[in-house]
Amino acid sequence: MEEQVSQINQGDTAWIIVATALVGMMTIPALALFYGGLTRTKSILNTIMMNISAYFLVSVAWVMYGYTLSFNESFGGIIGIPSKLLMNTVDVKAVSGSIPEFTFSTFQLTFAAITVALISGAVVERMKFSAWVIFSILWLTFVYCPVAHWVWGGGFLMKMGALDFAGGTVVHINAGISAVVLSLFLGKRKEGGVLPSNIPLVVIGAGLLLIGWFGFNGGSALSSGGLAASAVLVTNTAASFAAITWMFIEKIHRGKPTTIGAASGLVAGLVGITPASGFVDVIGALFIGALSSAFSYIFVVVIKSKLPWDDALDVFGIHGVSGIVGSILTGVFANPSINEAGTGLLYGNPNQLWIQIISSLIVIAYSFVVTAIIALIIKATVGLRTEEESEIMGLNESEHGEKAFN
Repeated sequence: MEEQVSQINQGDTAWIIVATALVGMMTIPALALFYGGLTRTKSILNTIMMNISAYFLVSVAWVMYGYTLSFNESFGGIIGIPSKLLMNTVDVKAVSGSIPEFTFSTFQLTFAAITVALISGAVVERMKFSAWVIFSILWLTFVYCPVAHWVWGGGFLMKMGALDFAGGTVVHINAGISAVVLSLFLGKRKEGGVLPSNIPLVVIGAGLLLIGWFGFNGGSALSSGGLAASAVLVTNTAASFAAITWMFIEKIHRGKPTTIGAASGLVAGLVGITPASGFVDVIGALFIGALSSAFSYIFVVVIKSKLPWDDALDVFGIHGVSGIVGSILTGVFANPSINEAGTGLLYGNPNQLWIQIISSLIVIAYSFVVTAIIALIIKATVGLRTEEESEIMGLNESEHGEKAFN
């Protein structure tokens, strides 16, 4: 938990409220447009619905019990104690660091919401909407909340010294691994690979994600000072260099740089810099952006087709791979002159690299196992996958009774 102070700082509070709005925008509309544009027209509304429903469901569950399980006083380093259910013991004057506790809780709510929504990209065009609703609630409860507590809420990984400024493990590795599990349980789509319905929507969504990410990473400083400013700068630097890297590799490998490729590289860089954004300087950001983009490109373009699962919109290939790369490289490039809370390998602390590797492996294992259990339960009850005729018809009509265009 962040250090408690006795007084609310109005500047810090104003910034975190703005950052909360920016992170909320990352789900609605940014991710919804990004994923929707990559999906076939006949399932675009279902793809958007999966995103916005995740936001609505998490918003309610978070104030009911998610916040207290994630950020309350720790029970054995594993989970928060349930003394703030429905926020009933949180006073309007309660302070978390230098901001109101209500502001801190709402900021963290937006992180939880987009993490759940990210997973939907792996299962588009074939998962029952009812199954998705149940999955969203169970996954938030049994995967996201414990991992958030371990890393950010005073749990055992935080005490071990794991560095994750804004969500490399909690958000991106967590979502990426879970995407693989759901993809394995659902099987491959009947109609094969992605046929983007609207590439301009993809670019608009990616652009909104970039702007929202300034709140995602800059807001994670939980103040409006120099650390937030540094986080925003390195976020933009890593993302831009990652987009350039993807375009360069694609030009050499395929002959032409594509618009979707540039957007994918941008997101890969944003993911990679997320855990490091409050710990690295511009040089570190350039390396992290380039390496995140390169590894994600190799996975998405070269390796993915050889694998037995159908991660439709590359949730693991972008978020999982770049999340792992960024989390590990945080242990290399963390610069104590940026943030004295983190010192990496290049600055004399090789142990930090091992801590980053171990914490990433723990989250990978936990997320894989618990997501598999959740998927088994849903498959045995309401079922996971739509009927074949519904999939062929498109999930806009079969799941929602709507058409995207008349």
